[in-house]
Amino acid sequence: MTSPTPLAGLRVLEFTHMIMGPSAGMALADLGAEVIKVEPAPAGDSTRRLTGSGTGFYAAFGRGRRSLCVDMKAPEGLALVQRLAARADVLVENFRPGAMAKLGLGYEDLAKVNPGLVYASCKGFLPGPYEHRTALDEVVQMMGGLAYMTGPTGRPLRAGSSVIDIMGGLSVTVAILSALRERESTGRGGHVQAGLFESVALLMSQHMAQAHMTGVEPPPMSTRLPAWPVYDIFDTADGGQVFVGVVTDTSWPIFCNAFGLEDMATDPTLATKNQRVEARARTIPRIAAALAAYTKAELMAKCEALGLPFAPIGRPAELFDDPHLNGSGGLVPMTLPDGRPIKLPALPVSIDGARPGGAGDLRPPGADGAAIAAELGYSEAEIAALRAAGVITGGV
Repeated sequence: MTSPTPLAGLRVLEFTHMIMGPSAGMALADLGAEVIKVEPAPAGDSTRRLTGSGTGFYAAFGRGRRSLCVDMKAPEGLALVQRLAARADVLVENFRPGAMAKLGLGYEDLAKVNPGLVYASCKGFLPGPYEHRTALDEVVQMMGGLAYMTGPTGRPLRAGSSVIDIMGGLSVTVAILSALRERESTGRGGHVQAGLFESVALLMSQHMAQAHMTGVEPPPMSTRLPAWPVYDIFDTADGGQVFVGVVTDTSWPIFCNAFGLEDMATDPTLATKNQRVEARARTIPRIAAALAAYTKAELMAKCEALGLPFAPIGRPAELFDDPHLNGSGGLVPMTLPDGRPIKLPALPVSIDGARPGGAGDLRPPGADGAAIAAELGYSEAEIAALRAAGVITGGV
């Protein structure tokens, strides 16, 4: 049986903040790697202390790490980190271009002492004319077309999650795993990178292809030309809303007969998908009226029984109690630094039926610094001296 922790035995050093880099570290940790998050002394990653819409960033993507808080401006702190890097399999960083090299922790520096190191850089842009620009998730959503395609015409709107940061982090994870596979045959690591801008460009590829093939730029999805006969949100009798899709020729008569629309099932002007798309102006009002007779729960139950695509209009907080996530191992139990329990989504994969990612406790800043130093061969006296000088902080 395949292990749900296939990366067990790999050591990963993580120099990251915010979301892109941490999402890669989370994925590697969930898959079994030992991930050591190197944080600035004394307080640790500033992402821990974000408020507002950033409040959940650290909790969402910081699980499963060991924490080393170290002052890398001190020669002793930099030496400790360099010793750690010499023994690592993977290093993940998402700082501005050149920042790691200035510390002597760039790829060229570390490859000399650890040629098997897979060095992963999470950047705003891959090498090219834009590579020195500062990028954020929202910046690339705007410039890459995602905000245009998301909002109403003339009102670009960012997506409702940090989708590009997360996609970029998972993309660099794919590159890391590819480099590790190649290392098995060559013995050498390498430098892999992922870019936010390139991530949003990939998401836009379907719209680019459509524009080229039709000669017409696609409008925002909020005002899109219908591609399906029924692909809409419908109001229910109890004030709820349910999305329902009827997209195939075989499902059309099943749907119509189930909801008292038998005449539409046999109407020759509605026999094909394209005919039904053209006729939406007259079919959708009748369909909406028929579905409005059901409560939200009744409509969802009927659609499920018929095998139709459907969805309630959910909110993020409702996922805590989602029966599928709770019943399939889709939520990882965690303990927040203040002691409160929480469950957050696991990686969206299973391995031989098992969901990767065990207990995902969020370690306090520097909780593992002394233990990590001891593993590197530092004596108790040397560790005490590092603590006294503020080179490593946190823990007990």
